[in-house]
Amino acid sequence: MQMRSCLKVNLFVRSKVMVAMLAAAFLFGPVMRVAASDVCSARTARAEHKLHEAIERHGYNSRQADHWRHELHEARESCWRERRQWWSEHEHRWHHDRDWDDHDHDRG
Repeated sequence: MQMRSCLKVNLFVRSKVMVAMLAAAFLFGPVMRVAASDVCSARTARAEHKLHEAIERHGYNSRQADHWRHELHEARESCWRERRQWWSEHEHRWHHDRDWDDHDHDRG
């Protein structure tokens, strides 16, 4: 008799833990996705800003500009791999096609 009671309690506890885990997944899952998009857009925005500064200060064909072109490319690739979209700081929107031009920010 005591064994049945113990099994019922164990089953009850397991079901409560499972419900709590599912609730956490529903509550925090979207937050994790938003945080990932913030990282993508922030990294891309920083690289775009630094690229513009490098072109302004050191010239279009400078090694500094080339470095930030590479960083911008890497930021876009990273977002694309993780989310299948990439952030355009100029347009302030997500693009859902892998159609960026690595030199699109070089032209005024």
